[in-house]
Amino acid sequence: MNMNSNHRNEGLNKARAAALAALPQYSLAWDKLVFIGYSDSATFKVETASTGSYLLRVHSEGTRTAELASELQLLDTLSRTLPYPVPTGLAAASGEYIVHSGEAGLSLPPVTVTHWVEGNLLEDDLSELQAAELGRMAGELHQAAACFAPPAGFTRPRWGADSFKLEMERLKRHYPSFLSEREWLDYQAAAAKILRQFASLKPAGEGYGLIHGDLHSGNIIDDGRQLLPIDFGRCGYGYYLYDLAAMLLGLTPCQRKLCIDGYASVRPLPENAVAQLECFFVMVMLGNYSHHADNPEEISGLREEQPYALAYLRQFLQGNSFLFERMMPVLPDA
Repeated sequence: MNMNSNHRNEGLNKARAAALAALPQYSLAWDKLVFIGYSDSATFKVETASTGSYLLRVHSEGTRTAELASELQLLDTLSRTLPYPVPTGLAAASGEYIVHSGEAGLSLPPVTVTHWVEGNLLEDDLSELQAAELGRMAGELHQAAACFAPPAGFTRPRWGADSFKLEMERLKRHYPSFLSEREWLDYQAAAAKILRQFASLKPAGEGYGLIHGDLHSGNIIDDGRQLLPIDFGRCGYGYYLYDLAAMLLGLTPCQRKLCIDGYASVRPLPENAVAQLECFFVMVMLGNYSHHADNPEEISGLREEQPYALAYLRQFLQGNSFLFERMMPVLPDA
């Protein structure tokens, strides 16, 4: 639900009204409803005095019920197999996990509630132990997901060449707000190289399965004992290294090495793991820009990132390995 400033308040008011209309369907003696933000859904923290906190999501009108149900099925299984907690669904009084109506039969967009996972968002200045723990956490998540047997009707999105093409089409509509024409040529060349490399990958085998799909620092928390993934709204089928690359994007070169080693201590990596990770690294970076480029409030930040983004792109296009190198920013075109 990326929105410009003209529609943000209206969207927030509608989402809050839907949340308030849905809450009576749950057996919660709630005290406070706190807006968190917009992404693919509007999210709220529901605070109670007796049973802790919950995450309430008001999903977009077109969200498919089958996909929401499948996400909650996966989370339920992961919660019973992982050595750390993940957000699991809370059933309404009716026994349903997806609410479509409020009081007096008022029609609502799909609403789901999950148990809140306590912790603080991951800090930027990770210790060496935390960097390695990030990798182990992701490895354990993928191990557990690989053992999940999808039930009949299970459906989740697929993150790969086709989804990336859609991201580039979206970026094509918005790039002039933060890129020059020359810089856009670099973006296009990098996208073409990514798609060529995808042609050699097969969506099967040990390197492919159910992934988190959005495993950046904003979706990882520290509960004081361990690092935990949250927000599985984009979970779906994809390459495990896509998830790992998403985490590496926000790390220093030294931390990336520790994170990869931590992952490898749980799950084996392919021989050409670094080359694949660099391809996914650029893919995730471009996908992130596609996601934010239609939001006017994000444009200044996107412009600030381009000296580093273009440095990565140009190393990638020249065939130079960059994952463990400190990038020198390039000057954006005038």
